[in-house]
Amino acid sequence: MSLDKMTLSQVATKLREREISPVELTEAVLSRIDEIEPKVCAFATVTAEMAMRSAQIATEEIAAGKYRGALHGVPIGIKDIYEVAGIPNTASSKVRADYIPERDSAVTEKLAASGAVMVGKTHTHEFAYGTITPTTRNPWDTSRTAGGSSGGTAAALAAGLIFGGMGTDTGGSIRIPSAVCGTVGLKPTYGRVSRRGVTSLSWSLDHAGPMTRTTADAAIMLNHIAGYDRFDPATVDVPVPDYTTGLTGGIRGLRIGVPTNYFTENVHPEVTAAAEAAVAELAALGAVVREVEIPMAEAIGPTEWGLLVPEATAYHQTMLRERADLYTDETRTFLEAGELVPATDYIKALRVRTLIQAAFRDLYRDIDVLVAPTVTSPALRLDDPEVTWPGGLVEGGTITYVRFSAPANVTGLPALSVPSGMTAEGLPTGIQIIGRPFDEATVLKVGHAYEECTDWPRLAPL
Repeated sequence: MSLDKMTLSQVATKLREREISPVELTEAVLSRIDEIEPKVCAFATVTAEMAMRSAQIATEEIAAGKYRGALHGVPIGIKDIYEVAGIPNTASSKVRADYIPERDSAVTEKLAASGAVMVGKTHTHEFAYGTITPTTRNPWDTSRTAGGSSGGTAAALAAGLIFGGMGTDTGGSIRIPSAVCGTVGLKPTYGRVSRRGVTSLSWSLDHAGPMTRTTADAAIMLNHIAGYDRFDPATVDVPVPDYTTGLTGGIRGLRIGVPTNYFTENVHPEVTAAAEAAVAELAALGAVVREVEIPMAEAIGPTEWGLLVPEATAYHQTMLRERADLYTDETRTFLEAGELVPATDYIKALRVRTLIQAAFRDLYRDIDVLVAPTVTSPALRLDDPEVTWPGGLVEGGTITYVRFSAPANVTGLPALSVPSGMTAEGLPTGIQIIGRPFDEATVLKVGHAYEECTDWPRLAPL
């Protein structure tokens, strides 16, 4: 197997056993980026010199027996809204084209401490305010979107340019690109991973999380980035388990909820078929499948937007006053719309979210995880990101992509997207596994069990 087709776990083993050095691995990755990057446009910045310095240090440390763990010497990518000292943090926007932070974000500090080698900052939709990542192409079909807003990280993973990466998820921005690019993305519980030093989109919905090629790799990355941070008031001081030790052992007797509503409306038939097949696989492994009704379904979308839009505008208000002409038309329109949301409507959205969260707590009395499609449709075309559903409803790309991912953001529950199949056109589909608060371990166990009986995570487009 060529290096670019390997998982993070596989290259970590080779590095630990000194079958390859971090310098050799990083050189191979940078060479592949030179070859493939023009086709997919995954990176906002390639940090080749920094990567080689980090790789040299990692090589010397491992040779001296100072192995730091499974990320030591592994090339990764960081979404271009995480601050890295001395490296532009543009959020893929002209508004911040000249912004160079002086210190690392909490996550990049932890990744650096683990010995990971950052090879670049990956593209996002401008300020993470969208689901397309217009600069980036889907490696499975470059006429299609890579999803968003963490599309650059997902495309880099699918194309074999990195072994792990970071995304953020406010309305689905880790899981959406993971699903349409055929990779794995984990949105942890709200408060599990610090967002200090991450450009905000919507403070009460933003989540930071890992993006990888397999669930086991996501568990490795979560081990290194999870934990309380007193400088991020949203983080919660709860124990962080070793997520890799809980992956095995099977899922017999685990209760899986399958929605009878919300996730069944206006869905591409091949997406539905893939999700049903995935549930059947889990049942064959001994899981107990129960049909459930998603509570307060009609309120989820309005609540997501009722929170996101005004919070985003509040964050951008000064920049919008001073540099409005530098925003793209799409982002500027969203931000200006946020100026029109009354405070009373925002307060109502906060209250309704509390009710939705309570209703989901009741739902999880009878199930351990919820399994459903990640997105309604495979990757949309870049030149026509819309879907016309049977019955004539025309739905824009943002709503098409966000509709199924929003529940986990509104509730703050952990959600993992894993590949679930390929359409007749050769495009990936994904399922998401949504669990209880701070129970990422069970979510990862279900994802790993499913991966073990399928070939989807082992397919590669390039």
